[in-house]
Amino acid sequence: MSPPQDTKGVDAKVVSTVDLAPDLPGHQLRLRRLTFEPGAVAGVHSHKDRPAFAYILEGTLTEMREGGFQKQHNPGDVITESRDVTHWAENKSSGKVVIVGIDVFKP
Repeated sequence: MSPPQDTKGVDAKVVSTVDLAPDLPGHQLRLRRLTFEPGAVAGVHSHKDRPAFAYILEGTLTEMREGGFQKQHNPGDVITESRDVTHWAENKSSGKVVIVGIDVFKP
């Protein structure tokens, strides 16, 4: 089974951003609140140029990575998304999943 390419059922709201210049020109630190509705999927993506952390506030999120890795993340868990991570995620539950995402990115 190939990973999903498209993101569906995920609402991502930017809470705040901080410009990282002059130390990292062209980059921002971003804080987002992401809500995964039941059955929602975050399509496969790489963190090669966008390292991040995701903190699970509510619900259970299933994360899959290349090579067959699969893990359920529960409230209080942190997902570390370093430069070598390519993954996708799914809300397989009947309730919503809410996470706080923090990443460094180029707008």
